[in-house]
Amino acid sequence: MEGRIAENLEKVRTAILEAEQASGRAPGRVELVAVSKTHPPEVIQEAVNAGQLVFGENRVQEAKAKIPELPSKLCWHLIGHLQSNKVRVALRLFEMIQGVDSVELLAEIQAGAEQLGAFPRVLLQVNVSGESSKFGFSPEGLLRQMELILGIKRVEILGLMTIPPLAPRAEDSRKYFVRLREVRDRIENEYRIVLPHLSMGMSGDFRVAVEEGATLVPVGTAIFGERRHK
Repeated sequence: MEGRIAENLEKVRTAILEAEQASGRAPGRVELVAVSKTHPPEVIQEAVNAGQLVFGENRVQEAKAKIPELPSKLCWHLIGHLQSNKVRVALRLFEMIQGVDSVELLAEIQAGAEQLGAFPRVLLQVNVSGESSKFGFSPEGLLRQMELILGIKRVEILGLMTIPPLAPRAEDSRKYFVRLREVRDRIENEYRIVLPHLSMGMSGDFRVAVEEGATLVPVGTAIFGERRHK
């Protein structure tokens, strides 16, 4: 299996570089986040052995059990909805929280950070598709609340993330990636701030995400194979 994971990582990295080149972006600007949810530490270690250092998990309790079993040099992102009662645990485990989806959660993160002496790095989740099943700010709601959000000073907001609807073709995701970039650009222009990161794209559409400006691409299945069900 180790050879297969190394081979898969190489394929994904090559595809990212090709997408950067195809879109006229400088190579090496996109960071691959290997989404390791449901996969055990020994499988994640195989990816580490192949040079992968940045990983994503979506359940705090699962990550809490796995992270101590893996090298301390790894960087962990929380991808997905964070429950308010798990904020303090998450702040101890993750270097970035992707998917902050409300002002209320941001305030909880601020309070937890003050208690822990932490300065969290986060991305704001935008529900660009408007799906009722997805968490996140609407684009219009985020723009309305940005002044309030920027008043939460202890939390470093580094950009935006989105999860588009599942679709049969990668090209179907493009309009959602474009919309996220447009929202980011508008916020930067109106508030005179820099939001360097766009996290978007998954195993089926990350090439399109890179073409549209992604700086972080969370990829799981294309690296580790199908998710293990518990």
